[in-house]
Amino acid sequence: MAGQKQDRSQQEIEKAVILGLVSSDQTLEMLMEYFDELTFLASTAGAQVVKQFYQKLSMPNSKTYVGSGKLIEIANYIKTHEIDLAIIDDELSPSQQNYLEKTFECKVIDRSMLILDIFALRAKTVQAKTQVELAQMQYLLPRLRGMWSHLDRIKGGIGMRGAGEKEIETDRRVAKYKINQLKIKLKQIDVQNKTRRKNRGQLIRVALVGYTNTGKSTIMNLLSKSAVFAENKLFATVDTTVRKVVIETTAFLLSDTVGFIRKLPHHLIESFKSTLDESRESDILLHVVDLSHPHFEDQLKVVLKTLQEIDASNKTIITIYNKIDLYKKKAYDELMPKAKKEELFNKLQKSIRQQHKGPVIFLSATQGINIVTLKDTLLKEVIKHYRIRYPYKHSFY
Repeated sequence: MAGQKQDRSQQEIEKAVILGLVSSDQTLEMLMEYFDELTFLASTAGAQVVKQFYQKLSMPNSKTYVGSGKLIEIANYIKTHEIDLAIIDDELSPSQQNYLEKTFECKVIDRSMLILDIFALRAKTVQAKTQVELAQMQYLLPRLRGMWSHLDRIKGGIGMRGAGEKEIETDRRVAKYKINQLKIKLKQIDVQNKTRRKNRGQLIRVALVGYTNTGKSTIMNLLSKSAVFAENKLFATVDTTVRKVVIETTAFLLSDTVGFIRKLPHHLIESFKSTLDESRESDILLHVVDLSHPHFEDQLKVVLKTLQEIDASNKTIITIYNKIDLYKKKAYDELMPKAKKEELFNKLQKSIRQQHKGPVIFLSATQGINIVTLKDTLLKEVIKHYRIRYPYKHSFY
């Protein structure tokens, strides 16, 4: 209906360019990988990346991010091709963002703002919405000064929704007050969550963790037989979902948590600490890895590092290498004999298993391959934990 607020999925797709640097600590190969991820993030947010720009610099220019020549080249391209949005792969300082927006005469956001925008889209519960709004406000606070002069001519859309859109005309004092109120609200929600977790403390708790878009929600659906939202987009799940699962006669709690990603905004990590408690307070972690991703080993390291940072790396970890069907399609020629494919895949499995201390499962959640193996392995670990916690209470196992 005319005049009603349009749903984001129905809005016109924004044309975007992305920009990054090949620097002393970031090779061209690494940047191309980040660009692939940034393009996927942009698509998830509702933008179409039409051009990639990069420059070799030892470090970003403190004022312009890139050199003057590259700046002119990008500005000309943006004007000629009527680009709506420029996305920078690194976090920009407020002065860099202001300068780039004046030069490009279009909206400029960095990777952090793009991720925050997707989180604002995905958040459904009061807790998740509050966490996202707090992260947005903390991100916007140092950028308020330069916003008044140029944001009035920039259209809404990606990076301008949620808290950013509502608070764009406030001043620092009001913003700081808002941040303080959101922190108080989150503490209250956290107390409520701790009470809930304490009430279900008798049951062994299992948490799905992993890089974003590895198939955690699909595995959650298979194990719990519930309809948790799953989609081939980054951060399809922002809210933590908890389900009671029974395998044979043994019950436990299974939670699906937000996915990790490289260069995750520190504001977001701080805001989502209470959500990450679900991983920290679980007894068993199911670490889901997308085997079909060309850089799955790097993604695995990012998750393990994040688990260390939140003091959750000392748990029992079952590592699940998901999407083996996609891996085989990408890695092996169609004309290769089936026996040869199996031989090569068995060698890969053996090599990967040697790198892990705990159980390792290779499966395809969408195809239902090795799901029974996963259930059997998980059941053994859950029973093992029950026997340690309740050695004389056999009703649990």
